[in-house]
Amino acid sequence: MAELGDIQPDIEDEVYELTRRDVSALLAAVELGDRTLLLELMEPMHAADIADLLEQVSSSERRALIELYGVEFDGEILSELDESLREEVIADLRPEVLAEAVRELESDDVVDLLEDLDAPQQEAIFEALDDADEMVARQAMSYPEDSAGRLMQREVVAAPEHWSVGDAIDFMRNSEDLPEQFYHVVLVDPRMRPIGNITLGRIMGAPRAQPLSELVEELFEVIPVEQDEEDVAYAFKQYHLISAPVVDDEGRLVGVITIDDAMIVLDEEHEEDILRLAGVSEGSLTDRVINTTKRRFPWLAVNLVTAILASLVIAQFDTVISDFVALAVLMPIVASMGGNAGTQSLTVAVRAIATKDLTGSNVWRVIRREVLVGAVNGLIFAVVMGAVCVFFFSPVLGGVIAAAMVINMVVAGLAGTVIPVLLEKMGIDPALASGAFVTTVTDVVGFFAFLGLAAWVLI
Repeated sequence: MAELGDIQPDIEDEVYELTRRDVSALLAAVELGDRTLLLELMEPMHAADIADLLEQVSSSERRALIELYGVEFDGEILSELDESLREEVIADLRPEVLAEAVRELESDDVVDLLEDLDAPQQEAIFEALDDADEMVARQAMSYPEDSAGRLMQREVVAAPEHWSVGDAIDFMRNSEDLPEQFYHVVLVDPRMRPIGNITLGRIMGAPRAQPLSELVEELFEVIPVEQDEEDVAYAFKQYHLISAPVVDDEGRLVGVITIDDAMIVLDEEHEEDILRLAGVSEGSLTDRVINTTKRRFPWLAVNLVTAILASLVIAQFDTVISDFVALAVLMPIVASMGGNAGTQSLTVAVRAIATKDLTGSNVWRVIRREVLVGAVNGLIFAVVMGAVCVFFFSPVLGGVIAAAMVINMVVAGLAGTVIPVLLEKMGIDPALASGAFVTTVTDVVGFFAFLGLAAWVLI
């Protein structure tokens, strides 16, 4: 085994990158039971890097590392940890270590942690919090799932509308519980209703005597506490917000959402859309085989049904296929090209729906564009495949496959756009269900167009 001193983590440009060599060094320290060396190796690591480390090792190695790490366990590690492993890591932490780790977190991070835990684990977190923090966390958990109330942090810097810049600066200097990171001071009226945002830069650059009310930003968005987090993230992206106050049903300030939390939601939505387009629900590399199998099975079953439908179409033309074997060679080309074209249109449509770029006012223009794109591409590839078939088979077969390809590419562009729009109107997630329907349409239309035209022309 290499000397531990020779395999300590390297730091380049103040950015730490976890490597296989680093993991080996850390596990070697755990195997030796050398806590001093373990802390030395982990000291330069960010909480996200430590979370990555815990995700890469086995359960037994993870348990041993956590035990040796001891009271130094940073609460941010729990926030960065993959959801599928949080319960296991929390169970491995001693109660006093868990309590200390959780107390370091902002209220929104505590809620994010609680959301993914079972009831017994949630109670363990509640018991680790101070009474005031526990009350805040329980109240946040009472809001609907995936709402602004779950996303916001309760630590807010607010100032009365009659304060001056000097009043605000003195207040912040004398306060002992300012948020660790914040971007705005929220100006409120006597009923605690937010009336404006003031950036810290404006406050620091203004004379002490200047009223805060003269420094408010023109753009000011207020988020209802029960608003869906997807709409919150969209507002941040659309209006380039840095932070926004959250209000209850009576319009009173109850929290604030910052851009980092909104961007996490956007990232999660993008990842979710990508996974769903592939017929896969959210998962992790650390998930168990049985859990992953259960999530993937339903959409594989749907794909089986669509494959059967396509095979039934083929079965209607068994006679012509037996007479002209070349049809069996060529027909997958038509279906495959249509499927790829449909997936392209589908991906564009689903993303446009998610970002609210595809609306009722422009839907027909987008559909027309996708159909025309399908027609143009269909004509180009029809000429290519028609020429190939003329050379290897016959002019008649070349004309059949050319016509079938144009038909299927046009239908693919139409289906790839219309199907997700219709599903969205019906309240069904288009990212989750569109793929199976589009694949079915392009397969069925492709086989039927090609084999139907062949039967009509050749027999």
